[in-house]
Amino acid sequence: MTASRAPAIILHSPQLGENIGAAARAMLNFGLSDLRLVTPRDGWPNTAAEPMSAGAFEAGVKVRSFDSLEAAVEGLSQLFATTARPRGMEKPVLGPREAVEAAAGAPGKAGIIFGGEKSGLPNGVVALSDRIVTYRVNPDFASLNLSQAVLVFAHAWAEYADLPGRFAGREAIGEPADRGDLIRMLEHFEAELDRAGFFYPPEKTALMKDNLRAALVRADWTPQEVRTFRGAIKALAIGRGKARVERSQEG
Repeated sequence: MTASRAPAIILHSPQLGENIGAAARAMLNFGLSDLRLVTPRDGWPNTAAEPMSAGAFEAGVKVRSFDSLEAAVEGLSQLFATTARPRGMEKPVLGPREAVEAAAGAPGKAGIIFGGEKSGLPNGVVALSDRIVTYRVNPDFASLNLSQAVLVFAHAWAEYADLPGRFAGREAIGEPADRGDLIRMLEHFEAELDRAGFFYPPEKTALMKDNLRAALVRADWTPQEVRTFRGAIKALAIGRGKARVERSQEG
């Protein structure tokens, strides 16, 4: 998903600079960078936004401030109005995942409009929008902070766009351990358990080993983990030997 197709986030009449900064931080975390403000109460730029942004403005979020919604939506092909209240309008109502898919499939760039902290979006803004976006929240407490509402949508966008994230599965922690090294680790472990008298009664030794191996193999070991575990086995074995010597000396 290219950045040019990523939707614009529009904050309509936001009040607190802190929420603008927090919204920008949420956006950049999940791959969005086009932030548009419509008549922010305290104007723009706003010094209160910077600390809450955690550097998002310098890192890529571009902010533009407009005197009207009409100016803010110039160049956008579809508008989505977020609201937690029924508006009595005949419009498609979507959840965040559905809204993301619709925005991504729009013929041009889409805009997602969020209302101000005090009363949300005016009906006139909703009327100008193509679709309504609402979240599955507790019906007895539908009270998301402005930046939290942006975060929910931005996360849905990242999931849809399949952003790689900071961890790439197995590649982030190394390749799987060589099976031969894993078997030698298991044999080492079993040998020390045998010396400690763990396998009892003798006729159950094979079953006990199978159970241990099955449990340990499920851990999906990396080479480093195998080396670390063998070091731990060795340390325990040496420590047990020291204890035996100390007991014999005490006797």
